[in-house]
Amino acid sequence: MKKQVTSLLVITMAVASLSGCANMNDTQRTTGTGAAVGAGVGAVLGALTAGGHTGRSAATGAAVGAALGAGGGYLWSQHMQKQKEAMEQASQGTGVSVSQTADNQLKLNIPSDVSFDSGRYDIKPNLRPVLDRFATTLQQNPVTTVRIVGHTDNTGSDAINNPLSVNRAKATRDYLVNRGVSGNRIAIDGMGSRQPVADNSTVAGRATNRRVEIFVGEAGK
Repeated sequence: MKKQVTSLLVITMAVASLSGCANMNDTQRTTGTGAAVGAGVGAVLGALTAGGHTGRSAATGAAVGAALGAGGGYLWSQHMQKQKEAMEQASQGTGVSVSQTADNQLKLNIPSDVSFDSGRYDIKPNLRPVLDRFATTLQQNPVTTVRIVGHTDNTGSDAINNPLSVNRAKATRDYLVNRGVSGNRIAIDGMGSRQPVADNSTVAGRATNRRVEIFVGEAGK
């Protein structure tokens, strides 16, 4: 019983932590929360099935529960880890950040000073070597899928910002396709100014909000 209570406490803490992640969009937050809840419930079921014994049974239950809770979710395989390490090396010193999201996607956050000039969607020269290396890693990991999301600050109207954010995502996709990545693997979206990550009332905040995010995922089996 004590182990069950402990597992349920882990669920509560995990859900609270996930729902508070500032850099997660709605899809990531939902998937990650489902995985956390599934993992906790799976651990309880695993322990019960094993007659109260801990260890591998509880861990197996947690793994199964996580997969079910995430609706399949994404895998963080050795290929994904190697791709992350390759992109960290390629983007070092550029301002591009590389991270693993809560739902096991590889995320590249490309700020405006690296990617696009204000009001434009033609890719800057200093971003091209990063995207060149990224295209190579995608070709080496053909089972992954890519989602590119463009963002703007709140300067200007939605009529300007919404298509601008889409065009930035499209320009990034087209660059990767021209480097040999199949366009069928790449989805694009534009959020306009609807998902700020910094204060739009400051110059620095607006610059942070003007960005492109690239998510790479390997679907769960």
